Amino acid sequence: MKTDNPKSITCPYCQSSNTKKEGKRKNRLQIIQKYKCKGCSKAFTSSPLKSKSYPIKAILNSILHYNLGYTQKGVSRIIARKHKLQVPQKTISNWINEYKQICTFANIRKQAIKLHNPKNIIKKLELNHIQPYIFKYHKAKLHLLFHSILYNNQFHNIAHFYEPLKSYIEKISTKDFPHHIFTYDKAKAGGPDADVAKFNNESIIKSNKNLATSVGDSTNKRASQIKFSHLKIKISSKNNLACKLARLALNLALTNKERHQVIQNFFLINDSTTIAVEVPVYLTNWDAGYYRNQKGFIFPLNHYTTPITGHIDILQIRNGLIHILDYKPYAKNENPAEQLTIYALALSRKLNLPLYYFKCAWFDENNYCEFFPLHAVYKKES
Repeated sequence: MKTDNPKSITCPYCQSSNTKKEGKRKNRLQIIQKYKCKGCSKAFTSSPLKSKSYPIKAILNSILHYNLGYTQKGVSRIIARKHKLQVPQKTISNWINEYKQICTFANIRKQAIKLHNPKNIIKKLELNHIQPYIFKYHKAKLHLLFHSILYNNQFHNIAHFYEPLKSYIEKISTKDFPHHIFTYDKAKAGGPDADVAKFNNESIIKSNKNLATSVGDSTNKRASQIKFSHLKIKISSKNNLACKLARLALNLALTNKERHQVIQNFFLINDSTTIAVEVPVYLTNWDAGYYRNQKGFIFPLNHYTTPITGHIDILQIRNGLIHILDYKPYAKNENPAEQLTIYALALSRKLNLPLYYFKCAWFDENNYCEFFPLHAVYKKES
């Protein structure tokens, strides 16, 4: 695991974030960063895996493969091949039980492996959207989170949620999904999609001139790069299960560049509520018109041409809401509320679901910050 920013490390004893690095401790399996709290003066480490007889990566890969649907004997063979280690089945069973409170997929694994085998339980597609994005969704969870007795009581009308969400996610892997609108930078450079992008842009501008009031804004279509004024929102900060999952997952990242993909993959396989990662979303001129015409909505993107595009890091279904999550390595020092609000606005329209069914959050291994995107764009009449 890479060293952390002390400003984002929270003391486990007094919850203070006023901490500092205090050197490292090395054993034969790993290097552990040590910290000291300036508030209570206690020392601690950020490693979630201590006093283990096997390498961290072998432990976590065992859990990953088991939750993909392999048997414990099958996992033992995989670890022997990948890590050159002979791990007894009993040890693997102990690891699975030890971390099932964090890796909550254990709650529905039995039902999931009846629906799909390890090789097809996750659908994967590489998207050539400006840069490569690896879109994945968990086929078993997409079904079970709406139809399992453990979860289906959280929705009053299952079909109202399930059918549009399933349709949208499955459409991403087909030729009917508008992948060309995610390649506008290449078109700007005179690439093969130039004519398509030019046509889309001209059509949009003609249909609504208010969406292109300046040259600078009209060329900026990525949600992560757009800034706008929104209504005051309440952001709740906590340290929750997502932080614990991230803390485990980061042990599998060899470099900082790998962090996003490692965390996405770990959530998708081991968390019970994550249904998809790197989900492409787009906000069109029609979507913008819908929000402008809704009573009480303050649409903040009138100075940007559409479509506005983006990719949701992690998409979850829990507590009767659709959760949009974004991993930020130093979450406590960032605020991507605008980016996440655009994602919610876009997906709300694509699924034809009201915005109050969505919740957004950004997180790292120590902090989880969440808010309701509806509060950013809707002003309740007094």
